[in-house]
Amino acid sequence: MNFPGVDAGRAFRNTGFWKTSFGRQSVIRYAKPTSVDEALALLGEDAWRILAGGTDFYPAQGSKPVRDNVLDINGLAALRGIAETSDHFVIGARTTWTDIVRHPLPPAFDALKQAAREVGSVQIQNVASVTGNLCNASPAADGVPALLVLDAEVELRSVAATRHLPLQDFILGNRRTALLPGEMVTAIRVPKPSGTSAFVKLGARRYLVISIAMVAARLVVEDGLVSDAAVAAGSCSVVARRLAGVEAALRGLPVDGGLADAVLAATMAELSPIADVRGSVEYRLDAVREIVARAVLAAVGRTTGDEVAAA
Repeated sequence: MNFPGVDAGRAFRNTGFWKTSFGRQSVIRYAKPTSVDEALALLGEDAWRILAGGTDFYPAQGSKPVRDNVLDINGLAALRGIAETSDHFVIGARTTWTDIVRHPLPPAFDALKQAAREVGSVQIQNVASVTGNLCNASPAADGVPALLVLDAEVELRSVAATRHLPLQDFILGNRRTALLPGEMVTAIRVPKPSGTSAFVKLGARRYLVISIAMVAARLVVEDGLVSDAAVAAGSCSVVARRLAGVEAALRGLPVDGGLADAVLAATMAELSPIADVRGSVEYRLDAVREIVARAVLAAVGRTTGDEVAAA
């Protein structure tokens, strides 16, 4: 999409007009700030649609004319990269999926790295941001289950304040988040995790596919027993969910084939899938139980860990 008249040396310029139903013309603004403070100041004075990687922005826009102010944050170098503090890993809002794959991270992040490799094509992974995957708030967002099992939280900033929300409280529903007017997500914060993890995705084909169901699992093993477990499923409810019944069933078990039996017998009351062209309700409920078992076993190294199963 072209924004005529954009001057790279200026923060923003009015770039077009559209007529209201009353025949009046309204100015559409395009801005490409060079600092986070500048971006927040712009957000504080007007309503903007934020453009990061653009891999969801442009397909959603299609051939329709742009009718929103566009805030392009691709000039904010401070928001890209992964930093480590004494107690957190901090993933900047512009960090791409390729950045996740390439960055050295503990084994607990393996599920996130596996999910990163399933977000569209390599070309998409090179530009799509991890935060954009969250803000798009699709029930089939590949990155969400893996971040849920890492107990991730989002950092929300405005001119007035900074706040942190657990990821499970940030995504409210299909295409709905807890972002307030004037706010933007500036980072994803992950408490330094322990354990090992895996991600399994079920799709109609091996590559470039929207999930029928997907699961991330992270297990902590001590003396041959599961001391802690975190399991989350996506594409089987309006938002991805942690599976408390499965987690409780796994704790205290020895690391052997009995883990799969525990999964198959556990409750998954959090799930409420829909029927669509990719699968029926019944199929999703049966399939997700199987891929939870696969993800759990892969997390403790008892399978090959193949990340995608074709339907």
